[in-house]
Amino acid sequence: MNEIRAITTFVRAAALGSLRGAAVDQGISPQAASHAVMQLEKALGVRLFHRTTRKLSLTEEGQRLLDSVEPALAMLSSALDEARHSKEDVAGMLRVSAPRAFGLPVLWPYFEEFQKRYQNVQLEVQFDDQFTDLVTDRSDVGFRGGPPPSGGSIARRLVPIQLIVCASPDYIDRNGAPRTIDELAQHRCTGYRRANTGKLAQWQFRIGDEIVYRDVPAAICVNDTELETQAVLSGLGIGQLGSFNATMHIRSGRLIPLLMQHATEYGTIYIYYKHRTEQSLRVKTFIDFMVERMAGNRNFFLDPSELRDAQQPQPKRAAKRRG
Repeated sequence: MNEIRAITTFVRAAALGSLRGAAVDQGISPQAASHAVMQLEKALGVRLFHRTTRKLSLTEEGQRLLDSVEPALAMLSSALDEARHSKEDVAGMLRVSAPRAFGLPVLWPYFEEFQKRYQNVQLEVQFDDQFTDLVTDRSDVGFRGGPPPSGGSIARRLVPIQLIVCASPDYIDRNGAPRTIDELAQHRCTGYRRANTGKLAQWQFRIGDEIVYRDVPAAICVNDTELETQAVLSGLGIGQLGSFNATMHIRSGRLIPLLMQHATEYGTIYIYYKHRTEQSLRVKTFIDFMVERMAGNRNFFLDPSELRDAQQPQPKRAAKRRG
C-alpha cells in the first residue's frame, strides 16, 4: 500500500465529502480512490467513513485521524513545494570546496562577486588541500589543481597551471640571476611547505622531454602561496611560483621570469561537480558563473608567445655568492 497516497486520498475525500471528488482532484480513477481508502482502513483496523449512496461522513476514528494527519500533510506539501521551487530560484545553501593554494588569490574575488549578485544564496566555502569527494563531504561544487578529478564527477578545465621560477628586479640587481638549475644553490630561494603533508615541495623542471624534481634549500619557507609570492616580490629570494600567482606580476615587471627553458606545466585548475540533472538552479548558476569568468582567463597564465619571449636570454649580471 502506498500510505502517502492513501492518506492524501482520505484527507481529500473528507474535505470534499466524496470519494469520486477526491479521485478527480488527484487525477485517479474512482475505483483507485476507493481501493486506497479501503486499504488504509484495513491496515488501521478501523472504519474511517460512514458510507451511504448519497453521503460520505467521517467516523469518530476517521475524525481523529484527520485531525492528526492534516498538519503533517500541510508540512509535507510545503517541504515539497520548497524543494520544487529550489529548481526555479537562485537561493539556498551552496557548499564549495577548493585548495588553499589558489582558493584565496584566484577564486575568492569571484565568490565575492557571485555572493553580491545572488544575495539569497548562502555560500559555504571550505579551503582544504585534500581532494574533496563531493558526496562524502556534502559539497555541491569543488575546485582542484593538477590532473582531472576522478570518482565519477564531471570536470571542466578552467586554466593551466605553469610553474615559473622568478625573482624581483631588486633581487637580481643585488644578486644576479641564475643561468642554470645548478646555480640556484648559489642563491637565496623561497620554499612552500604543503599543508596536507607537511613536506617542503620539490621544484619541478623540464629537461628535454623529461620532468625532473629537485630539492632546493629554502632561505624562507611558508605554507601559503600568497605569502611566498609576497616574499619573492619583496626581494627575499627566488621562488618557483604557480602562474596563477605570478602572471600579473610578470606582465607588470614586478617579477622577472628565470630559467624559462625549464618551465613546466603542473596541471590545470578544474571545476568539478555531480551530474547536472541532480543540481538545483543555484548550483547550475554558480558553475556557469565560474566557467564564464575563469575558463581560459589570461590573468592566470602566460600564453605561448609570452613563454617564448620570456625564454629570451636575460642580461647577464655577476652573481654574488652568499657569504
